[in-house]
Amino acid sequence: MSKPAEQLREVVDLSTGAEKAGKQTGRSNRIGLLSVALLGIIFIISPEIIGNAFTSMLDKVKPIVVDIFLMGNVGVSIILSVMVGRALERMGFTDALIRLFIPLANRMKINPAVVIPGVYNILGDINAAGRIGGPIMKQAGATRDEQCIAIATMVQSQQSFSCFMLGLIALSLAGINAFPVVLCAVFVPLVIVPFVLSRTVYRNTRAVALKDLPSFTPQTPPFQTIFQGAREGAELLFLLVIPAIAVIYSLIGLLDYAGVWKPFEQSLSGFLSLVGVHPKTGITAIMASPTLAMGQLQEIAASIDPRLVVGAFVLAASGLPLSDVLDQIPAIWSTNSDVTAREALTAAIIGIMMRFITVAIIAFGLTPLLV
Repeated sequence: MSKPAEQLREVVDLSTGAEKAGKQTGRSNRIGLLSVALLGIIFIISPEIIGNAFTSMLDKVKPIVVDIFLMGNVGVSIILSVMVGRALERMGFTDALIRLFIPLANRMKINPAVVIPGVYNILGDINAAGRIGGPIMKQAGATRDEQCIAIATMVQSQQSFSCFMLGLIALSLAGINAFPVVLCAVFVPLVIVPFVLSRTVYRNTRAVALKDLPSFTPQTPPFQTIFQGAREGAELLFLLVIPAIAVIYSLIGLLDYAGVWKPFEQSLSGFLSLVGVHPKTGITAIMASPTLAMGQLQEIAASIDPRLVVGAFVLAASGLPLSDVLDQIPAIWSTNSDVTAREALTAAIIGIMMRFITVAIIAFGLTPLLV
């Protein structure tokens, strides 16, 4: 291409970029002017609306963030659980589980790598499960369908080990034998979900001899592992969990002040009761934090229907809240595997829908045998 032609192409590209930037700036200016006009009208007509709306947001956020996470047991439980999870990882817990499930995957004629993210996520780190599991599945030659199966299987496990530990306490307070619940809710889906999906939605699967798996056991010294785990727990609490809780509950407070939240809450509560989940803790698990939901469940576990306790635990022990399903999982898997963000999102939604089915089956089918 001649130099004048190249210069012309650069000018065209720059003008196109400038045109797009101009459109975005114009749209932002219009939205900004509309916001200023709306706030100006509110200030003139009823200025107390803004203050009351902010107060409503503050009233929703403060009891959760301060009283429960900072001053209560939930925040400390998150730090301790991450420390315990890293210690178990250092002892080879993850490696042992993965190699235990590989023969089952081979019998189902599925690439054994599909169970890696789900098994790794049992210790409760859904982000690490994607960052580690995605590249391993690519190296293992997993098809796109098998990678989608892996995502749907992964969301059957809790995204926070603290959620698992607090849930066990809640089951104990309700007088429920935790072992059958954990077996059916956490481990059995690692086999059932890949089997069902490989015969229905994602059929492009094949058995692969996966002999040389990488080790998931950290090589850091034991005491360093424990202290790093405690630090990771604190970072998780203050840099991720509390900000996410503040955002979600501030939005709930704003919607509540606008009169929109109550009808939605009532509809969601009715659905959760139908599938065997305690409504309040179920909404918390879906919208905000399963760990917080299990903290709330501890306080009432001894006084409510055992089915609702079990259902709430099974629901919380999943890839929820929705912010993980709709945001983190697509973002992480689209950059660490062969699937697109849309494919990852679809697989995660399918997995969560299957989780609700699991909730109903265990809450109404298994619980009567345990109490």
